[in-house]
Amino acid sequence: MLATTPIDSIPDEFHRLMNGRLFNLLSWDQLTEFWAKINRDAGWYLYAVGEELPLVAAESGQVEKFIVEMDMLLRRDHDESYCGIVYADNLDNPSLIKIYDPNNLGSSCGSSKNPPLPGWIMSRVAPTGLQQKHALPASRKRWWQNLFNQD
Repeated sequence: MLATTPIDSIPDEFHRLMNGRLFNLLSWDQLTEFWAKINRDAGWYLYAVGEELPLVAAESGQVEKFIVEMDMLLRRDHDESYCGIVYADNLDNPSLIKIYDPNNLGSSCGSSKNPPLPGWIMSRVAPTGLQQKHALPASRKRWWQNLFNQD
């Protein structure tokens, strides 16, 4: 008799990447070098977890603006001598980047039984919804909603 797996239990490509092996960008210098390697034209979906799923990949100008604004937010709100809250599946040619919100870290390394979800995800694979346990703070919601409306 063959064992079968219910179709609902087979992870999609996005969840496979989300739950796969990730590498941490420990220093601010590493993060700066990493941002420079990101191909802005690679078809990135920009997703604020808890907000609406992006239906199309962002344009290169939107990706550039996201990276610049995200870098400023992280450096301002994560007032530490190290970064340590950005993870990627590949540090030279990533398909998925998890960015943890400095104001909702919990245990982002996954050592707790209920690690928090990242605040933002950059993915070259269309994301599927992730359920936040808590509502997105109003300040983060405003930041996200205004990100591309300031042009």
